[in-house]
Parts: sequence; structure tokens; C-alpha cells
Amino acid sequence: MTTALITGSTAGIGAAFARRLAAQGHNLVLVARDTKRLGEQATELHDRHGIEAEALAADLSTEEGISAVEKRLGDRKHPVDLLVNNAGFGNKGRYLEVSMADELTMLKVHIEAVLRLTSAAAEPMRSRGRGGVINVASVAAFVPRGTYGASKAWVVQFTQGAAKDLAGSGVRMMALCPGFVRTEFHERAGMGTDNIPGWLWLDADKLVAAALADLARGKTVSIPDPRYKALMGVVKLAPRGLLGGVSSRTGRKYGPQ
Repeated sequence: MTTALITGSTAGIGAAFARRLAAQGHNLVLVARDTKRLGEQATELHDRHGIEAEALAADLSTEEGISAVEKRLGDRKHPVDLLVNNAGFGNKGRYLEVSMADELTMLKVHIEAVLRLTSAAAEPMRSRGRGGVINVASVAAFVPRGTYGASKAWVVQFTQGAAKDLAGSGVRMMALCPGFVRTEFHERAGMGTDNIPGWLWLDADKLVAAALADLARGKTVSIPDPRYKALMGVVKLAPRGLLGGVSSRTGRKYGPQ
């Protein structure tokens, strides 16, 4: 059996990855802040699928939390074969309306944690000649949209660059770029979702199935839905100045800053 480590595993996309990978027979290391929810999730997946599910409580906005997950990823006696860097959040408000502390916390989780955990996983994977890393970004990475979009753009660029450097090593790297997914994301950020058109919503389980298929095909960037592929195609053709204005208005209406 192989082992997958998933950050932000107790809800949304992370929980969908956990369900899918457990059903496929992978052992899991589940990482999140809520110890109670982690324990319940680990017990449920173990009982349902007969896999080993390890609960690791860690807050990736802290040095202690990142270090704890780094240590687990570096355990050569119990190797991790797939890392899913999924933990993340949004801040409600425009630039300068969000506190600097909250902006820096976002960068800690979306950038520093992703860099450090990817590196902690990739080194032993390269030594073994196999492994995979999925870094969850967002379609917001492709439009100018504040700290959230900028942090996700970093995730995409970093992952693509790392994938090139690790080419031929047996380690696969992929940035996953979903659109709107029905999770706890918006609720936690205090964002309303009633005004988001129904056709923009994605199902987390279908998204994860498509993402894992893209990883198996060797893709380095996955936009796992035809609707968002089409939208991002339009984005590539739009003038940057026009795109900035549109994304600013759309972001305030529909998503995180």
C-alpha cells in the first residue's frame, strides 16, 4: 500500500481527496487544525475502507505546524508517496481593508508551507525514484486579483518550475486549479455565495477524480472542468488592463480578495 498525506483534509477538496484515495486502498496521513474532526475522519475512513489513517493535528500558519508536517514527510521508515498541499483560506475585503496580519498569514499558508512541505516530500521521493505532489491552487491564479490570486499564481509557477527540475526523476508535480467548489471555504471567510451562478459550481468528488487522472497523465497544471478551461482560454486572450478591471469587480462580487 502507498501512503498519501493531505493537508486541510477534514473538509471540501481535502476531504474529497481523502475519500477517493482511501477507496483506492491508499493509507493516509490526515492533516488539519481540528483534532476532533481529524480523529473522526480517520476512524471513518479506516472502518469503511480498511486502510491505515493517521491523524496529524497541525496549524500551517505556525512554525510548529509546518515543522511537524515536514518531520512526518521526512520519515524514511514510513514514506509518503503522494502529498496533497490543499490547506488554504480566503480573506474577505479589498486590498487595505484586510489587516496586514491576515495577509501575512495567508502567505505563510499558501506559499511558505507549500514550499517547505513540497521540498520535504520531494527529496525522499527523488531518492526512491517515485512519488507525486499535488499543490492546490485556483483559477484565480490566472487573473490579477489581490493577495489570494497572487499567492495562487506563485503556487502554479513554483510547481511548474519544480516539475521541470524534477523531470526524469520519477517524481510528478502538478498544480490543481479549481474554480468555485461547494466547500466550507466561503463560509469560513464570511463570504456570501447566493449571487454565484449555479453553472460555476463544481463537485469536489468529480474534481478530485479528474485531478488524479491528470496527475497520472503527467500534467503539470490541471484545470479539471471544461467550463473553466474555456473561461481560462478567454482570459489568456483578454488585454491585461481590461482583465484587471473585470477581475476586480468579479472578485468583489463572487470571491476572496
